Amino acid sequence: MAEHIVSLKKVNKFFGDNHVIKDLNLDINEGEFLTLLGPSGCGKTTILRMVAGFEDATNGTIEVQGERVEDKEAYERDVNTVFQSYALFPHMTVFDNIAYGLTVKKVPKSEITRRVKEMLELVQLMGFEGRKPDMMSGGQKQRVAIARALINNPKVLLLDEPLGALDLQLRKQMQIELKRLQKQLHITFVYVTHDQEEAMTMSDRIAVMNGGVIEHLASPDEIYKAPKTRFVANFIGESNLFTGKLESLENGIGGVATTLGKAKLELSGFEPGEEMHICVRPEVMKYSKEPVDGFSLRGTVKNVIFVGAQYRTLVTMEDGYDVKINRVKQNKDLKEGDDIYLYWEPDDATGIKA
Repeated sequence: MAEHIVSLKKVNKFFGDNHVIKDLNLDINEGEFLTLLGPSGCGKTTILRMVAGFEDATNGTIEVQGERVEDKEAYERDVNTVFQSYALFPHMTVFDNIAYGLTVKKVPKSEITRRVKEMLELVQLMGFEGRKPDMMSGGQKQRVAIARALINNPKVLLLDEPLGALDLQLRKQMQIELKRLQKQLHITFVYVTHDQEEAMTMSDRIAVMNGGVIEHLASPDEIYKAPKTRFVANFIGESNLFTGKLESLENGIGGVATTLGKAKLELSGFEPGEEMHICVRPEVMKYSKEPVDGFSLRGTVKNVIFVGAQYRTLVTMEDGYDVKINRVKQNKDLKEGDDIYLYWEPDDATGIKA
């Protein structure tokens, strides 16, 4: 058995002169929920289409279960795809839509009936088998599309922004349903989205993409707490970024001269004199009315904004950069115009190579 269920090795894709995928290496583990996350045009859907067989790689190798698939037609690959548009047959019932793949393969009718029933139970649509797509909600249609893909027992299910057409509340509900299905069936899901919250909610690992390359591949927790690049820090959640140079490193604690003052943080893999960025999430940012040892980041409270689940304090620094401090409860000791000093616990900040 292959060590990884899907592997892309040095894969490139050109559309004319446009280099969309650049020397991509990606190993996807059996039974995991992997999300390709990034802005429009970063190449995530192109990767999905190459694995599915809808696009050919310009060069490189794509393997499914250790077997090269570049020369196989889409229907010969042990993968199925779910699209945002559902792609259901409008003239067919739910039963016939789900059964379509088995019908084409001439599976016995009794076997088709049994497996369709299993799928209906799995996606919680028992009693809907006689309906046609135009009689169903968006969420129900998406469940039918997923059942139709799963009934063929694929080793890998590819999902191309399947929840994009749903309203917010239904999307959140379907995120939970998809994760439940994936864990229950232990099928490898490869999911494409530009929605970071969606990716963080469902994924075992996330591949954050930018300009045809993967900038960070890790668990949601690691990507949020320790982003590898400035792009990832900005794209995933909210962040405060400071730029400077490492002046000292002692016992794993680095002293950094930023453009706004001195700061310190836990560091490894950096050398004194190296330029770097510091990423601090708003919920761990601290403040004091007096200077704090190792820090000299001074700013003025601009305002305190209530944004539903939390209060956001904006602090304007000397260069005009607004630093965010997020709290569940309002910082009642702060008012507009106050001069304060910002700091953080050394292990709450992340150093990023410049």
